[in-house]
Amino acid sequence: MKTTLDEMQAFIAVIDSGSITAAAETLGQTTSGVSRALGRLEEKLGTTLLTRTTRRLQLTEEGDAFLGQARAIVASVEAAEEQIAARRDRPAGRLRVDAAMPFVLHVIAPLVAGYRARYPDVALELNSSERYIDLLERRTDVAIRIGPLADSTLHARPLAHSRLRVMASPAYLQQHGTPASVADLRGHTLLGFNEPDSLNHWPLPGDTDALLHVRPALAVSSGETLRALALAGVGIVCLSDFMTHRDREAGHLVQLLPALTVDVRQPIHAVYYRNTAVSARISSFLDHLAAAMVGPPYIR
Repeated sequence: MKTTLDEMQAFIAVIDSGSITAAAETLGQTTSGVSRALGRLEEKLGTTLLTRTTRRLQLTEEGDAFLGQARAIVASVEAAEEQIAARRDRPAGRLRVDAAMPFVLHVIAPLVAGYRARYPDVALELNSSERYIDLLERRTDVAIRIGPLADSTLHARPLAHSRLRVMASPAYLQQHGTPASVADLRGHTLLGFNEPDSLNHWPLPGDTDALLHVRPALAVSSGETLRALALAGVGIVCLSDFMTHRDREAGHLVQLLPALTVDVRQPIHAVYYRNTAVSARISSFLDHLAAAMVGPPYIR
């Protein structure tokens, strides 16, 4: 075998990150080191894998063909390492986790230090997507999904539930008054999501006894943005307990119409493909996560 695993990993990192500089940061190497590794790889294979311009890198036909084989080889080596580590009850290797930004900030981030102390051989990679992603396309091992799950070939592990509440800041209520009924909300600034529209169904009785469907005066794509706007006194929001319970405990947000609030609980699942190569890593992470999601603000 003329090529080395390091050279293949450098090649894959360049493709995945989009540049030699970004690949060097990902691998913890110098830019010149990654560039030399690519040069050695192309020299050994006797072909050009990438065409380079000042603005972008483009795979050649030969590079595209080699990329698939290189990924398979690296994955095979990672699987072998994982199997050996699993025998020692020490999960190892890279674990790619995707979740919406509010969940990353309020739930996962506070647990990272404890997880890394317990599993130092797992290289945790956190990514944030507000929409559901294709795990294979995004090369993601496990995703955290909040809300009802659609039918899928993915394996789903339930973690907990989190209640929805309608809230506003004391500053907003002092300036605009506190709504005493659902009808009163029409005279207030309601903040919601631009998509999907299902997130704009609030846990209050609607005109036909269903949940209240609101048309936000200001629509955004992120729950964390809504939280920031509510804290700034811009308007009224509907958000989940997992991201707002500390704000309510501190008095920074106040629940509105509690007596009329419908008990709507958002399910929280971890979804992943059944893959023995990463099963130990996934189990270690989800066990650590589930152990922390006990008691308020979570419901089992």
